[in-house]
Amino acid sequence: MTSPAVASARAGLRSVWREHGTVGPTTAEIKRMYVTPAARSHGLGRQLLEALEHDARRHGMSEAILETGAGNLAVLTLYTHCGYALIAPYVPGRDPRINRALSKALAPSAEGQ
Repeated sequence: MTSPAVASARAGLRSVWREHGTVGPTTAEIKRMYVTPAARSHGLGRQLLEALEHDARRHGMSEAILETGAGNLAVLTLYTHCGYALIAPYVPGRDPRINRALSKALAPSAEGQ
């Protein structure tokens, strides 16, 4: 299952989540989360992440995972402030000195029940 892309060219936002069956049947992998430089520092990244998590919950996902570059300190800070924690790489062959994998438990959605 893949979510519809959450995107707005005007706001400079783009992302999507997909079911990551090899990790678990209720695990959503957040992919390609991006906020253009001109749109940064306005809380849009947090809003985009919250929208993705909400959509994943509505589709029965109980965990969100993602990867980012080890040197991307701004987004690592965002993810940790939003409740994500570092985990072992979930993609074989990933070098943790280059990539960081993170995970967050997603509480069930009240509207999905």
